This record gives sequence, structure tokens and C-alpha cells, in this order.
Amino acid sequence: MNQNNKVKHPKGLTFLFLSEMWERFGYYLMIGIFTLYLKDVKAGFAMTEAEAADLYGTFIALVFLTPFLGGLIADRYFGYTKSIIIGGLMMGVGYCMMAIHSLPILYLSMTLVIIGNGFFKPNISTLLGNIYSTPEYEDKKDEGYNIFYMGINVGAFICNFFGAALYILLGWGYAFLAAGIGMFLGVGIFLYGMKHYRAFDVKKGMQQGDMSFLKIVMVILFPAVIAGVIGWVVPTQVLGHALIGSPSTDAFIFACIPVIYFYGSLLAKADKSEKRPIAALLTIFAVVILFWAVFKQNGSALNTWADRYTDRHVENPMAAKIFSGLSLSQQLTMAKDSVPLYDEAFRLQKADGKVLQEYNYPTYFKNVAPEKRLAEGTQIEVWATNISQSINPGWVILLTPLIVAFFTWLRKRNQEPTTATKIAFGLLISALSVLVMIGAVYSGGNGAEKVSVFWLMASYGVITIGELFLSPMGLSLVSKLSPVRITSLMMGGWFLATSIGNKLSGVLATLWDTYENKANFFWINFFLLLFSALVAFMLLKWLNGIMREKGIK
Repeated sequence: MNQNNKVKHPKGLTFLFLSEMWERFGYYLMIGIFTLYLKDVKAGFAMTEAEAADLYGTFIALVFLTPFLGGLIADRYFGYTKSIIIGGLMMGVGYCMMAIHSLPILYLSMTLVIIGNGFFKPNISTLLGNIYSTPEYEDKKDEGYNIFYMGINVGAFICNFFGAALYILLGWGYAFLAAGIGMFLGVGIFLYGMKHYRAFDVKKGMQQGDMSFLKIVMVILFPAVIAGVIGWVVPTQVLGHALIGSPSTDAFIFACIPVIYFYGSLLAKADKSEKRPIAALLTIFAVVILFWAVFKQNGSALNTWADRYTDRHVENPMAAKIFSGLSLSQQLTMAKDSVPLYDEAFRLQKADGKVLQEYNYPTYFKNVAPEKRLAEGTQIEVWATNISQSINPGWVILLTPLIVAFFTWLRKRNQEPTTATKIAFGLLISALSVLVMIGAVYSGGNGAEKVSVFWLMASYGVITIGELFLSPMGLSLVSKLSPVRITSLMMGGWFLATSIGNKLSGVLATLWDTYENKANFFWINFFLLLFSALVAFMLLKWLNGIMREKGIK
């Protein structure tokens, strides 16, 4: 054991770490500015809050749905390295195409990112596990994954500063191009280090008990596509409007029905030894959907909070110099007909909800406290909205070592909670993070005045603890409880739950403008998470019993 501790990590880790860091750099840079770009009246698509949130929710839902298929294709046909390269190039092209201001091109580029992520995301993690599969490195696998996970969050943390500088100084297109360049850098680094992991790119092929790819397409994908088309077309044709929210939401809900039915049939057809573990996993999948529904509002509702309700004014002269390249110089002007900017209606809309015209864009000054209002012609420095997207990965970098040390301490005392218990507490802690945002609403008089960024930082800090209790534990639980013959399908179930939660996050965010009292919006999120946590705690005895039967914690 002492000898193993002296062994360094495999050389391939460095290249996979950097490849993943640059891939996440591109993805989170794009996500950080996505809804801001869609809502931009001058240089974007002038979408309303609801339209932008709906498209964002659909996008991130599909991004998390394709890794299941990408992993299966790599396992059986392409191999991991080829899949990673294909996926990375598709994403890089997709990000660059977003620089073209055209709605059809935007949809095409989103499609490339969705498919590309399916090939890249699951397979680089699998390849990392493979290079640690030799006896020499086996004891360092967990540590290797921790280092790799830090790469994800380093990329997610730094990208928003680059994105802010580029879209402020040069425009949205250059920020999207930077995301693409980051992705291409990741692919280049991966290719450069190929000699260190080429030998570990071993296709598994079809295993005994596996569903064939054709059967997966015919039994799961084809019915889902047909149901999705029905959901998009039928409610609007029959009712004259979407059944729930928008045609895209209807399509997604309908498409999930045959997939959920399929997973239910796995439980119904399972033999006695497999039935309880599968039931436990499906229960966990259902419970965590609401976590993702709230957590993934970081790019929609919480981005809006940072943009409109957070005091982003940089008053300290030294700090203003630091932010000068990242800030947006906004000039206080007089509105139409000499009406002061503070009193002007900021967004004028058509009857159908489409933006007709917006005066005095952007809207930063709309809710400045009376005592902080500035004289006409005053210029101020404010930090860019998308920088708030770096708060969560920043907390992950800071808190991960503490959480790991905490559970290590409990393990030594034989008091470490079970995986299912960690997930339940993760849901409860996440619910508490929403209470912080409710406090922020009351602190600012329901948007009458801007509030400190520390409210947002505190909320992200609390939900990050919930994330670290829940997200890695979910993946661990799938690997522990899944019957060997359907492990990949059950991992796909975890991604399906994440995907549904992501879409639901967009649905919830579309309701932002319908709540005059923003506290009520956050109260809804709080009660959803609290309900999910209560269900998890009620099921703990049953879940822990199943885990004991399997001889796992």
C-alpha cells in the first residue's frame, strides 16, 4: 500500500484534465451568455423572459439526454477516442456558428452542440477510468476523478470572465467564437496526448443481456420522436394553444412518455433478485428531478436576478480599474419626451408578448434606490452579468476538499451516512438555498431596489453543498445498485431524470414575469425541493434496506 502511494498518476490524466477543462470552458461560456443574448433587443433576438427560458430549458434538457446514446455507440461501435474527437469537433463548430446572427443557424448550432456533447461527455470520463484500470494505478482512481472534476470547475469558473470581456468589448459573436476556440483547444490537447491512452480505448461490443442498438432505437427512440411530434402539433391544432407552456414543452413531455414507460417495463419484467434494486433506482431518479429543476435555473432565473436585481456597480476606484475591461459603461440619459430614465417604462411589448421596442436599454437603472440615483450623463462601471455564473464552480472548487474531508472523518468514526441518506440531505440543503433568495427579495423590497451580490453568493454556496451531497452520490448509487446486464440503461435513466429536471427548470423560469411578488416564485421552488426531500427521507428506511441486501452502503 505504501508503495502504491508513491506511484504518480498516469500521464494521460494531464491531457484528459486539460481537454475536459477547455471543453467545459466553451460550454459554460456559451451557457452563461445564452439567455442574455436571446433577450438582447439590439444585438440578440429580442425574446421575452418566457421565450428565452423555454428555449434554454429545452436546450439543456437535450444536452443531458444524448450522453446515454453517445456512450452506447462508443461502447459498441466507434470506441472512446474517436467518439470524443467527433463530439468535440461538433461542439466547437456549433459554438462558432452561434456567432452568426440567424435564428435557423442558432437552432442548427444548438443541434450540433446537443449531439456533440452526447459523444464527448460520457466517453472522456470512461476513458479516464480505463487508464486507472491497471493494478499500478487502481488505488488512485478516486483521487484521479477528483482531480478531473476540478478541471471541469476550473474551466467553468474562468470562462465567464473571458466571455464578459469579449461580448462587452467586441460583441456577442466574439464570445461564442471564444467558446468554439476553447473547444478546439481541448480537442487539440486530447489528440496530442493520444499515445498515453490509445491502448485503453477498448470497445466492449455487445455483452450478454444487452439490448441491441436497433432495438433501443425501435423500442425507445422512435416512439419518443413520434410522441414528441404529436405533442408539438396536436394540442395547438385541437386547442388552439399549447397544452402546457409552449409547443416545445408539450413535445418534450409527450416524448418522455414512451421512455418512462420503457423504464417501468424494466421493473415489471425484472426477476425477483433485480426488482427491488431497480425500483430503488427509479425512485431516486424521480426524486432528484426537482433538484435539477431548481439547480439549473442558474442560467435563466438566477441570471435574470443578477442582471436586473443585483447591485453590480463597482464603486471602489481600484476595483473599477480591475473591472474596466470586463464592465459595461452605462450612461444615464433622458428617456423619450424628456421623461427621466428612472420613471420610464423600459420594455414596450406588442399584444402577443413580442418585444416591439425598448427604450434606454439596458435596464440596469430601473430599480436603483432613490438615494443612489445619479445625475444625467453620469457614467458608472458595473461588472458583467454572466460573471455570476462563475460563483457556483468557484464554490465547488472551494468546498469539494472540505466535503471529502468531512465524509472521510465520519468514515473513520464509522458514522458515514449511506449514499441514499446523502442524497436526501442534499435535497434538504438545496431547499435551504432558496430561502436565501427569498430573503434577497424581501431585502430589496421585491425588486424596488437592488440588493448586494452576497445574497446570490450565499444562495449558490448553500446549493453547491447540496449538489456535492447529491450529484456524485447519484452516479455512485447507479453503479452500485444496477444489475450488471442493464447498467448502461440505468445510467441512461439518471441522465433522463437530469434531462427532465433541466426542462422543468426552463418551464419554471418562464413563469418569472407572471409573479408580481418575486418571493412567490422562489417559494414555489422551495416547496418543490422540500417536498422532494420529505419523500426521500420517508423512503430512506426502504432504500437503505435494499442497499444492505446488496451488501453496499
